[in-house]
Amino acid sequence: MRGRGGIGVGHRADDEPAPAPAEYGGQALPGVISNIVNEFLASANLAFWMYVGLTQGAVDALIVHGSAEQKATYLPAMIAGKWTGAMNLTEPHCGTDLGMLRTKAVKQADGSYRISGTKIFTSSGEHDMAENIIHLVLARIEGAPAGTRGLSLFVVPKFILEAGGALGPRNQVSCGSIEHKMGIHGNCTCVMNFDDAAGWIVGGENHGLKAMFTMMNHSRLGVGIHGMAISEVAYQNAAAYSKERLQGRSLTGPKFPDKPADPIIVHPDVRRSLLTIRALTEGARALIVWTGLKQDIAKGSDDPAVREQAEDHLALMTPVIKGYCTDGGFTNAVLAQQMYGGHGYIAENGMEQFVRDARINQIYEGANGVQAMDLVGRKVRRGDQAVFAY
Repeated sequence: MRGRGGIGVGHRADDEPAPAPAEYGGQALPGVISNIVNEFLASANLAFWMYVGLTQGAVDALIVHGSAEQKATYLPAMIAGKWTGAMNLTEPHCGTDLGMLRTKAVKQADGSYRISGTKIFTSSGEHDMAENIIHLVLARIEGAPAGTRGLSLFVVPKFILEAGGALGPRNQVSCGSIEHKMGIHGNCTCVMNFDDAAGWIVGGENHGLKAMFTMMNHSRLGVGIHGMAISEVAYQNAAAYSKERLQGRSLTGPKFPDKPADPIIVHPDVRRSLLTIRALTEGARALIVWTGLKQDIAKGSDDPAVREQAEDHLALMTPVIKGYCTDGGFTNAVLAQQMYGGHGYIAENGMEQFVRDARINQIYEGANGVQAMDLVGRKVRRGDQAVFAY
């Protein structure tokens, strides 16, 4: 890691987020390529990769909903890795039901807003690994309608920018505390306090939920990738260990009579467990790549009917990928840990970290029970059977 020069996760001037537009310094590669690369990075260190993953989500939201000035102001430095992004939704009394949100925004004469409120569970909320942190904050403007219809999205930088883009004074954004979590210890999950912080609206008044869901849908697909990534790295470790660990003899007779015992991979339960993990992981990867291709088609096809079909696919498969891949990822991390026996319960071997890190994927970005409600209550019941016709 580096200090105020930028976050060091393989980010260099020639290593920008793959799908970001070239005009802002990105590589403009298909999103499916980013999904494939993200598996490697999340497998290497899920908690640390979240700093970049959340930045990519914030970039997506600003590309779709930000003004031309906001894009020019924030995107180049975020894509270059000099600045990072964070998503501020959850409040102490309000998680899934964002209509209960209390953070308020007061409009100023210059068109900016003053944001006041407290957010919790803010991943990557406060750190010194980047020059600036760009917070996307969901808040309610004074007099706005109740419920989710009255929510607006604001960009709230940690450091306010001066004319010409130089970093100015610190904004009234502070970390109230660091959450002590079961897993993802390498990511600073924060309570964030906004005390009359300067913010600028993204996407218009009372259109915040639509703008935030651009980031959320990116994150939900990303979390599905995280579940599959942990499953893969846990499998690789367990498979290697099962070929080295000598315990007992095969039920059908010794397979390595020259050794004091056979490697545990000869035992049926070990083989069953490893094949179970591998089958789900490879199937999940195929599903994610297929959906990534549809995502690129939805953005880039010239045929409206083809775009609509791809968008239907995304609407249906996003909750499936988020729910199924993260449930499977946790189950597989436990199966892989089991291959180590008691050694899997010891921190130095690393398997218990996979279990702890995999658990959060089932919870954040919409708990998996909520994903099931979305799938059945909205997608399946929408009345348009064409969504299933592929």
